[in-house]
Amino acid sequence: MTSIKPDELKIWTKYVHSISGISLDETKGYLFETRLANLLRETGSSSYMDLHRKVTTDASNVLRRKVLDAITTGETSFFRDTSPFDLLQHKVLPDLIDRRRKTFGNGRPLPIRIWSAACSTGQEVFSIGIVIKELLGSLSGYDVRLLGTDISDRAIATASHGTFGRLELDRGMPAEKMSRYFTKEKDSWKVRDEIRALATFRTMNLLDSISFPVKHDIIFCRNVAIYFSEQDRARLFNSLAQVLAPDGYLIIGSTESLTGLCPQFEARRYLRAVYYQLRLNNGK
Repeated sequence: MTSIKPDELKIWTKYVHSISGISLDETKGYLFETRLANLLRETGSSSYMDLHRKVTTDASNVLRRKVLDAITTGETSFFRDTSPFDLLQHKVLPDLIDRRRKTFGNGRPLPIRIWSAACSTGQEVFSIGIVIKELLGSLSGYDVRLLGTDISDRAIATASHGTFGRLELDRGMPAEKMSRYFTKEKDSWKVRDEIRALATFRTMNLLDSISFPVKHDIIFCRNVAIYFSEQDRARLFNSLAQVLAPDGYLIIGSTESLTGLCPQFEARRYLRAVYYQLRLNNGK
């Protein structure tokens, strides 16, 4: 394996930060060596400096996207950490639906908008869809729309297809839910249409300008900001505040905190889980 030199590492850490917001330091040379080794060979590059030149001069941006796919390969699983999904099922969704019914009444489908802001290959989005189906049963009285975004084109392509191997399903998917919400296709399992139809996927850089036609009732943004600098974390969560409904819910990673970072958010606790709401919301 070709080793990355200190001067090359400085250039690559700066470049990765510029295209993704991910902050890496001089201790992460091994990450570049392992994640970019295939691209180094594929492009016939003699060094990491040579690869950087090819990536930054590629007008098609194909190599740039391949770098993003390689560097941002994320750790994910179905129902990861469990407590956010218990929070969603037993607290967030019931409270949200109760409030929305007072606003919308029973005359038309109740809108529910949920965004998974760093969805990787889609397991979080489909876990959310399954929770909604388990809680509500028939969705005929609801207009549920789930959005999954990720910076990696490859991850979004996998999520959009909604097909997973047995190993991926064994990581967090209970057997009874697997048989209920997936169909077997040769050596893979595909999300059933009733869950897949709830979701839309698209590529997005969270540090770009964020805007949506309507605000989201619930935003999941877990375990992505930990790779950002403090300045970029504040920028990200300030942006999320702008697209979250006034009485909406922000759910972040269990090791993350907004304390002292974004004063417009207030932390609230339910059992083992912490979630955030905008301070202008006086609801409980």
